[in-house]
Amino acid sequence: MATLQIRVDDNLKKEADALFAGLGLDTSTAVRIFLNAAIEHAGIPFFVQHKTNSLAEAIYDSRYRRNLHGPFDSAESAVASMLED
Repeated sequence: MATLQIRVDDNLKKEADALFAGLGLDTSTAVRIFLNAAIEHAGIPFFVQHKTNSLAEAIYDSRYRRNLHGPFDSAESAVASMLED
């Protein structure tokens, strides 16, 4: 069995460890899952793009229920949330 060593920011490692522990995994297992998924998909197993605030991205997010905030009690509170900085 081979050993893979990577350097990552300490905070990134802590956050990833906590996330994976919450899923019942250790970080090594999560990395193995990623590598197997990459092989199965013949590439990165998720969509990679530059972060933009485009209308197309907002539509995609709403259709696939990503990056949503709420629920809101009224249309006015939803609009107010969108206008917040």
